[in-house]
Amino acid sequence: MDNSKNIFNKNRQENFRRRQQKNFSNHSFLYDWTAKEIATRLNDITREFKSVFLTGPSIFKYLGEKFPNAIISEKTSPESLVPHVEQFDCIISIGELHSSNDLPGLLIQLRRALKPDGVFIAAFAGGETLHELRHSLMQSEIKIFGGASPRIYPFIDMQQMSSLMQRAGFALPVVDSEIIPVSYKDMFQIMADIRGIGESNSLTDCHKTFSSSRLFFEASQFYQENYREISGRVKATYEIIFIIGWAPHASQQKPARRGSGQVSLTEIL
Repeated sequence: MDNSKNIFNKNRQENFRRRQQKNFSNHSFLYDWTAKEIATRLNDITREFKSVFLTGPSIFKYLGEKFPNAIISEKTSPESLVPHVEQFDCIISIGELHSSNDLPGLLIQLRRALKPDGVFIAAFAGGETLHELRHSLMQSEIKIFGGASPRIYPFIDMQQMSSLMQRAGFALPVVDSEIIPVSYKDMFQIMADIRGIGESNSLTDCHKTFSSSRLFFEASQFYQENYREISGRVKATYEIIFIIGWAPHASQQKPARRGSGQVSLTEIL
């Protein structure tokens, strides 16, 4: 298989995450918040699941208790679902989809792994995530080197995700997002959190050599000048996109057939 066209280097990504497992909990506040948010959303689904697939760092301790009578499979990556067909009532993924090399194909595999009327729930980083940091690094690279190297993940937005869910065959898809502002001491504390959850740059086309200290000094100054809070700290933005979709089933609601309405809109208005 030719991996040269992949956006993300999965081996490098796994190495980053494996190295940070010991200290992950010191930086995982966003994963923790997201898992609790999904647990809250599960309260709106009034059915019992017998077979559940969970994927994402630290997800089990927050969601395992939601399925007291279920057989739970827990993996580090949703790609491991590829061989499964109609096996799970519920699949939940946290912090994985934003770094998939083939998101349309992965969504199809996830839908196929669900039993009819099974539900897929996921949360991942959206396009507003760390836009301040990305802008600061890009401006600094342009100033020092005259151009910018690949440091920006190709984040997907809600509209694109909704279309992909429909293309993958999910029924009743719902996509929404939450913007989470976080206050930090400085830019370097933000980068420590990124490294701490194993999300260092795993883009295939990124520089393989260490970046110069001058680059980060310039970026830190730019960040402080443009994103400083009144307190002197700096702000960072995270966007978490939430999605839910169902494997098709005859019992599900369906949109009315076009032209089937019995009341004229002009009569209502």
